[in-house]
Amino acid sequence: MTRAYRELRDDYTEVWDRFDARFDFRPSVRHFPAITEPTPSVTWRLGDPDDDRFVDVVRAAVTALAGEGAILCLDWQHTCYRVWPALVGPDNLDPPGDPGWPMSPYPDGDYAIFLAEDFRFGTFGHPWERTLCVFGADLLALVEADLHELLGPPVRRDGAPAA
Repeated sequence: MTRAYRELRDDYTEVWDRFDARFDFRPSVRHFPAITEPTPSVTWRLGDPDDDRFVDVVRAAVTALAGEGAILCLDWQHTCYRVWPALVGPDNLDPPGDPGWPMSPYPDGDYAIFLAEDFRFGTFGHPWERTLCVFGADLLALVEADLHELLGPPVRRDGAPAA
């Protein structure tokens, strides 16, 4: 059986070091945002944790952009993964008996990051600000209208307050 994802192990530190350097990651429960939000990017406020309809929108778009390739799913200070979105589903149970993604883009107490291997697109979920930053022109083209409808008007564009 083909595995839909693998835990980052040998390259865990290297991936986080690249992420820190590229996005100037500054974890904080009070100072927002925690990254330098790239251009282009749009950041929305997240609503009720039980209303995760946006998760399907994000996962579908990331799957479309990744094609047969992998993305990185980073959960700050927790297990992180390299995921092949095209393989996620009932035919590829990983872990055994549990089909689906290893994590959500919804920040459930820690930062949740979905990221192209080359960092050209991704999402950054901030647990304390309760926001989701989506970046990269290709990803925004696929999700912006749906996320605007589901989450309301953005709070930031390209790292600046939205008008």
